[in-house]
Amino acid sequence: MKKINGHEIIQLFEQFSPKGYAMEGDKIGLQIGKLNNPVQNVMIALDVLEEVVDEAIEKNVQLIIAHHPLIYRPLQKIATDSPSGRIIEKLIKHDIAVYAAHTNLDVAKGGVNDMLADALQLSSTEVLYPTFETVLKKLAVYVPEENAEVLKKALGDAGAGAIGNYSHCTFSSAGTGQFKPNEEANPHIGQQGRLESVAEVRIETIFPEHLERRVLSAMFKNHPYEEVAFDIYKLENKGEVLGLGKIGEIREMTLEEFAGHVKTTLEVDRVRVVGDLSSKVKKVAVLGGDGNKYFMSAKMKGADVYVTGDMYYHVAHDAMMAGLNIVDPGHNVEKVMKKGVTKKLEMLCTEKGYEVSIFPSEIHTDPFQFV
Repeated sequence: MKKINGHEIIQLFEQFSPKGYAMEGDKIGLQIGKLNNPVQNVMIALDVLEEVVDEAIEKNVQLIIAHHPLIYRPLQKIATDSPSGRIIEKLIKHDIAVYAAHTNLDVAKGGVNDMLADALQLSSTEVLYPTFETVLKKLAVYVPEENAEVLKKALGDAGAGAIGNYSHCTFSSAGTGQFKPNEEANPHIGQQGRLESVAEVRIETIFPEHLERRVLSAMFKNHPYEEVAFDIYKLENKGEVLGLGKIGEIREMTLEEFAGHVKTTLEVDRVRVVGDLSSKVKKVAVLGGDGNKYFMSAKMKGADVYVTGDMYYHVAHDAMMAGLNIVDPGHNVEKVMKKGVTKKLEMLCTEKGYEVSIFPSEIHTDPFQFV
């Protein structure tokens, strides 16, 4: 097993939740500390409250990956006798780094909104409000025949060649490569000063732009030549559309029954409901956090009910007049990301052979209670 630092953990995290997915102006990335320290324990948290920091200290955590940014508004000062100042002071004193992944984790495939849709048992889901279209690129690389299969596997393992429900997609064509190593070369095949012809394979594969560094790293690492011949093309093909929220279907039930379903599956004691409790619902839109401004997207896409948090009084009136049912289970249901991200990062670290412990915060951070 390999000991690692924070940079290596975040590189893995950003494979499925890159910063480029975030909404403009969102406060994401490293917020406190540094990432070049060795990391043994990583805690996944929804919010970075003082109780969460105390938990991290007790559990000898070196890195917190949080969904909600600790520093969202510009700081005028850090007064260590204030609540926010104490949090920052404790993090710095105990050398705990905080990394925030907010709307990029909402948008990511398998991110917060997919986790919520899965928890609600929605099927045939699609994006509710598109915000991002993946830019696709094509790699063409030339390699000796005997090394082609190893290189194709390495490129696929790095994320290249993913098309729909298929992975490791490539196209290969045989040909003859020609080169003459100069006196400074250290050729894998051939001799200095002698023209050489080699049976080679041209491998073509596609990849999303945010994986370019990873794909190229895999190519160089698994290619036998000291000078790799390759081309990269930006494609006009439409990439995967990502965005905020999901919309899908569920078995038909009444709004009242569905509200009970939300309480059970999202593990909340109460929900606020807008609409006729006896009305039937089958098509469901869900958006984690504050989804007020996207309720018309749910209506226009044919949702019978919209599940989101922090619903405003007047927006609820607007939804009611538009004929859209609302179930508001609160903002804190985004806590599903704690177990979801833990599971994903554990899998990626195991694949890499990283020696690190990843676990969710056990602190309940919902400020609201019903009396």
